[in-house]
Amino acid sequence: MASSSTTTGTSSGGSGGPYPIQGLGSEKDLQHVMDQRKKKRMISNRESARRSRMRKQKHLDELATQLSQLRKENNQMISSVTITTQHYMNVETENRVLRAQVAELSQQLQSLNEIIAFVNPCVDSGCGFMEEQYGSGTEFVDEFMSNSLSYVYANQAILASADMFMY
Repeated sequence: MASSSTTTGTSSGGSGGPYPIQGLGSEKDLQHVMDQRKKKRMISNRESARRSRMRKQKHLDELATQLSQLRKENNQMISSVTITTQHYMNVETENRVLRAQVAELSQQLQSLNEIIAFVNPCVDSGCGFMEEQYGSGTEFVDEFMSNSLSYVYANQAILASADMFMY
């Protein structure tokens, strides 16, 4: 029986795998196996690098999409803030107008109260010009105040006369 001696050895390249060594051709076979493994490792590394570049590109694309979305949301928020600010300014302007109207109406009310205070002593003391038609002066004032339509017209007439007193 012819025996062929097979021993396991390690390559000097540090791969650590078992290689059959057969006589004189074993060095060439070992080099061939090492070259194939090196080539396979190179291909694997290239493929790994390609996958890594693809992941990196995908991540970059996702970041670009996210950036675009965030910019869009930012523009919408800026638009919303601008609209809200404009609305606030409109309301503030309207409030200023209303405050001015309140001040004006308060002044007119004060003038009307002064007119009423001026007219009331004459009615209460019975000046005589109304007693001929209505009897006592308080009946005229009560009838005048109870008729709301004449009260509205009276306010307009008094407002016109109140404006004359203000100047």
